[in-house]
Amino acid sequence: MFKRSAVGLICLLTVFIVKGQEKEEYFAQADVFFSTYVKDGRVDYKAIGKNTNSLNNVLDLVKEIRISKEDPTEYQAFWINGYNLLVIKGVVENYPIKSPLDIAGFFDVTKHEIGGEHISLNDIEHKMLRAEFPREPRFHFVLVCAGLGCPPIINKAYMPLTLDDQLERQTQSALNDPDFIKVVKNKVRISQIFEWYKKDFTKGGQRLVDYINTYRTEKLPAKAKVSYYKYNWTLNEIH
Repeated sequence: MFKRSAVGLICLLTVFIVKGQEKEEYFAQADVFFSTYVKDGRVDYKAIGKNTNSLNNVLDLVKEIRISKEDPTEYQAFWINGYNLLVIKGVVENYPIKSPLDIAGFFDVTKHEIGGEHISLNDIEHKMLRAEFPREPRFHFVLVCAGLGCPPIINKAYMPLTLDDQLERQTQSALNDPDFIKVVKNKVRISQIFEWYKKDFTKGGQRLVDYINTYRTEKLPAKAKVSYYKYNWTLNEIH
């Protein structure tokens, strides 16, 4: 009886170790991929298309990895990286294009194998992340849709141990970027992201301007007249 229990425990520990190694390998490979093909917020789709091995390898890893919400930072980092990688894969498979919107069903119809699920990009954003963590609006500054209207993609993976700092840094970067928040005297033009997901930024009665000012070095005027500029869906490619 003791031997059986010991063998069972060893098998269980082996499974945990292997699963842990798979996750570590995923984050490591994703980090190498982003550092190789992303520069100044743009993606070298042409270079990736010439050699898709690194992208395919990391996406093969994510198909069977199971990720638990019991570790929120690991869970969030897994899905954020997965979303960005799958967006890139979708563009590369259809390249050359001028915009991700050139691909029918890119966000809402096409299904991907990831985390043991068969889901769309919209499912990852809205079901796996926003629905599970409704008090985390910073997702909007790290999920990159391949359009220049998005906050720029970074040249590294989001990691569980540094995720909060990375989310904070990217939010600060976006909200202090004069091309993202456009200020002319008392008039402020902001991304349609804030229009589409206004509820994410105004919980508890907070105004959009209040949320933005939380992260800005130069605060927006208290009585700022806010409007939205048209989202730029032009592909965020390196030319």
